[in-house]
Amino acid sequence: MYTTTNEDGVLNNYPTEPQVYYAEYPAIWEQRKYVLQSMFATLIVTTLVLVAFSVS
Repeated sequence: MYTTTNEDGVLNNYPTEPQVYYAEYPAIWEQRKYVLQSMFATLIVTTLVLVAFSVS
């Protein structure tokens, strides 16, 4: 950890920076998983909207 002190004696602590890396493109099985998750989320949101309209 990098620490400095100003003229009033106040300490300033700086954290170490993490290593930067580029994200990799998702594999085909990860893409399929994302599609299934989005379909499930869409189903839940659609159901909630229909229930809200039917109650009101």
